[in-house]
This record gives sequence, C-alpha cells and structure tokens, in this order.
Amino acid sequence: MAHSLSAKKRVRQNTARQAVNRWRKRQYRTAITQYRDTLLHGTVEDAQTQLRALCRMLDQIAAKGTLHRNTVSRYKSRLTQRLNARKAATAAAPAA
Repeated sequence: MAHSLSAKKRVRQNTARQAVNRWRKRQYRTAITQYRDTLLHGTVEDAQTQLRALCRMLDQIAAKGTLHRNTVSRYKSRLTQRLNARKAATAAAPAA
C-alpha cells in the first residue's frame, strides 16, 4: 500500500487511466466486431465507410497511447485485407 502522498496520488491517477483505457479498448473491439459482421452480411460500401471510421478511431487510440502504433497499423492492415478479399469475391461472383 502506498504511504506517501505522491504515491497515493499516483495510485489514483493509474486507476483513472486504467478505466479510460478499458473503455477505449471496449469501444474499438466492439467496432471491429460490427465491421466483421458487416463484411459477412452487409454491403461492401457499408464496410468501406465502417473501415474509414474504424481506422480513424484506431489512430486516435494510438495517439493517446492506449495501443501501440504498430499494433494499430497491423489491425488496419488486416482489416483492409479482409475488405479487399470481400471486394474480389464480390467482383468474381457475378462473372462466374
């Protein structure tokens, strides 16, 4: 347990920051789940708009330090790959 005033303050700050970081992580995980659901069941245009919003959210989370920028970059890359695969599958389906 913290004894000094500065250590007690540090505990309070860490608790507050942990709560905010948990909220941010919950937000982006929910957004990714919704995006994947849209990729499976929605239109490609809806998925594109969701991906733009999701990338913006992830960049903001990286700027705040909740996630590392390389982690965010990897997420964005993989999510974009899924969208491109869906586009290719959609383009190839009517021709077949």
